[in-house]
Amino acid sequence: MESIEIRPGGPVRGVVRPPGSKSITNRALVCAALADGESLLTGALDSDDTRVMIEALRRLGLDVMHDPAAATIRVAGCGGRLPASSADLAVENSGTTMRFLTALVTLGHGTYRIDGSPRMRERPIEDLLAALRQLGADAQSEQGNGCPPVVIRAAGLAGGQARIAGAISSQFLSGLLMAAPYAQNPVELRVVGHLVSKPYVRMTLAVMRAFGVAVDEDERFLVPRATYRARRYAIEPDASAASYFFAAAAITQGDVTVEGLSRDSLQGDVAFCECLARMGCEVHYGRNAIRVTGRPLRGIEVDMDPISDTVQTLGAVALFAQGPTTVVGVAHIRHKETDRIAALATELRKLGAEVDQRPDGLRIVPGPLRGATIDTYNDHRMAMSLALVGLKVPGVTIRDPGCTAKTYPAFFNDLDTLRTTGRAP
Repeated sequence: MESIEIRPGGPVRGVVRPPGSKSITNRALVCAALADGESLLTGALDSDDTRVMIEALRRLGLDVMHDPAAATIRVAGCGGRLPASSADLAVENSGTTMRFLTALVTLGHGTYRIDGSPRMRERPIEDLLAALRQLGADAQSEQGNGCPPVVIRAAGLAGGQARIAGAISSQFLSGLLMAAPYAQNPVELRVVGHLVSKPYVRMTLAVMRAFGVAVDEDERFLVPRATYRARRYAIEPDASAASYFFAAAAITQGDVTVEGLSRDSLQGDVAFCECLARMGCEVHYGRNAIRVTGRPLRGIEVDMDPISDTVQTLGAVALFAQGPTTVVGVAHIRHKETDRIAALATELRKLGAEVDQRPDGLRIVPGPLRGATIDTYNDHRMAMSLALVGLKVPGVTIRDPGCTAKTYPAFFNDLDTLRTTGRAP
């Protein structure tokens, strides 16, 4: 489908359970792959990003059985010894897969090449490669430009001390942390400068603990030599995906409950609800559900560094608020699937807003809203977030809706089902 038009309607009301978290699924896959024994991941996400991770692990010689209908993945762990002595891995546009595998394959013995889409070849990875070299790896950018493809000539990871820059992506640190227990010596990691998206590092540490490896964290991360233990592991619904349904309640003054999440979720993006509360919505946190009730909205100023995957969602909500909304602290999202600051500013202007683009964010001033054809830049979050505007504004058409397959293939179907039946999926 080249495009999809969103039909306006009344308030969105109902209950939804989004698919499993992409971030947790790919972290659990790495830990399970390195573990001793067979793990079963339940509630696992089936999407482009998780499929490329699964296929890469298979190319590394691991036995991975994926049942999308049952939302399960069975992984026979390798005990830290990668079976394949060489592999050419294609990760498409999956940042987690690229960063996590780059660290993981340094544990092997042989030559590994990891490549991705044209956009992936523009996304920086030199900070991760530099840290791996400090730990004894031969890790290089094939073109010498600090971007993929990367080539790893591995002979095991020596370990020791490394400094890792934190300003571009927390996934660099997460990849290092998950591989580090299998280094030949304990690993000490220090973050240089500001670490973006800290909740994702806390998520990484929580998944590692669940598989039996605890990291001593203070001003540095001390990772012991250790072994992951295979286990049955349940994956939460995706909190980033949930943000679209919370936002639908806010935009339409509806009432949406997302099942499977709580204030204590592993995923920092549940804090998006706090943004909606500041804008005027009612938010109720249950033991296994979060409910958002839409109310008249007001603009806010917010540092979204910890929840930067929801910037575009907040941008859509901001169009319906009284007064401007200012987002700061998210310069690093210029290095995502697209330059998300520039792309969001461009598309919000099409819809009638005045947008001041800044180096680390943007200021959105609502104007008279109008329909528009929205370009999505092969970015799943552009498609899902700006589709929400069409719930209230006639004439909103989303180009390339299929790009949501990266993390949420059934998004448009689930949104329509929720609107028409009050329950999705």
